[in-house]
Amino acid sequence: MLLSEMNNTQLCKMKDELLQQVNAYGNMKLNLNMTRGKPCKKQLDLTTEVLKDVDIYTNSVDEYGVDCRNYGELYGIKGLRILLAPLVGASEDRIILGGSSSLNMMYDVMMKMVVFGADEHSAPWGTGKKVKFLCPSPGYDRHFAITELLGFDLIPVDMTDSGPDMDQVEALVANDPSVKGIWCIPVYSNPTGVIYSEDTIKRLAWMKTTAEDFRIFCDNAYPVHFLDQYDTLSVNILDECEKAGNPDRTFVFSSTSKITYPGSGIAILASSKRNILSYNKMLSKQTIGPNKMNQLLHLRAFKSFNDILVHMERQAAILRPKFDIVDQILRRELEGLGIAEWTHPTGGYFISFDCMEGCAKRTVEIAKNVGVEFTAAGATYPYGKDPLDRNIRIAPTLPPVEELKTAIQVLCTCVKLAGVEKLLETNH
Repeated sequence: MLLSEMNNTQLCKMKDELLQQVNAYGNMKLNLNMTRGKPCKKQLDLTTEVLKDVDIYTNSVDEYGVDCRNYGELYGIKGLRILLAPLVGASEDRIILGGSSSLNMMYDVMMKMVVFGADEHSAPWGTGKKVKFLCPSPGYDRHFAITELLGFDLIPVDMTDSGPDMDQVEALVANDPSVKGIWCIPVYSNPTGVIYSEDTIKRLAWMKTTAEDFRIFCDNAYPVHFLDQYDTLSVNILDECEKAGNPDRTFVFSSTSKITYPGSGIAILASSKRNILSYNKMLSKQTIGPNKMNQLLHLRAFKSFNDILVHMERQAAILRPKFDIVDQILRRELEGLGIAEWTHPTGGYFISFDCMEGCAKRTVEIAKNVGVEFTAAGATYPYGKDPLDRNIRIAPTLPPVEELKTAIQVLCTCVKLAGVEKLLETNH
């Protein structure tokens, strides 16, 4: 029965039952953390098996004669750039390998825009004039945090089943020169799991922008993080921008952080040759070279891109049941009540969950009070402000299965209680 069709007597009875369940969870002294999308121990153990016997010390010279123990190779070793090229859809000469964090590379590129400008003909974004940045929402809180820190105006754009609402995007960039860019996650978007459509990518590449220095910051964080099968984009955004006469429009970032070890992987940046040369000029003042021994380790561990896909299929076998468990419990507990809906991703690390309007913060608060912590309600929107207070990001990957089951059961109870409270308040 729909909660909205219940009378106050029925709602009060349900509230009492839900409060009893909440108290029972409180007595269990739970301490479960669902806040971030991290690989679990089994996934990390898979990576250990792949890396543990790789020898990079007996011979530290790569196939191109580079001694990886020494300075140099600002772009990163060539063999690994060739190997990882499919993650960003660019040839190796348009790729720079960084340290362990692609987020750090995004921040670096953004700072280059703020301090030096997009190119020699463009004014720096940090000249005192307000800069606006488009933020498809729900989206990734750490993206929004970068542009918020730098003082940009964050403009939310609705996410659809095919990517950002391009009618909104095109209208915003058409007449406002202060709109300088957009955040994008084209494959298994965080948190919705959406894969951008061919039409969306083409419109991003071809759209007319008032700002000539408009840039797309494309975070390809989950390019091989499938649950069922390896999904590739039908259109390469870098190639499409070149066809459209906007070759410098897009920066594509990725990393091996959720392929091998988070925090100890390899970050990747790809763009036009012009953008890469410009970024490299700045990078040469920051560093004498990356950690090539770690690059050599990754190169020798995965001799071909297919080796990476085989490794990711083994990871998918660990994660697939967890996503299924979440969906099963949500359907069993919430279907037919009219108070929640959620995504069914085919990859990535998250499920996007929408509860009743005005109930997300209360839901997360109740769960936290009984020992289950979710990402803060609103985190998936600019400035942490979900205008409808509906969205909660579910991260199923880290907890063991039994802990995950408990956490989602708690979530369902809290969602129902928050919904009943809201309806009783509305009916009062």
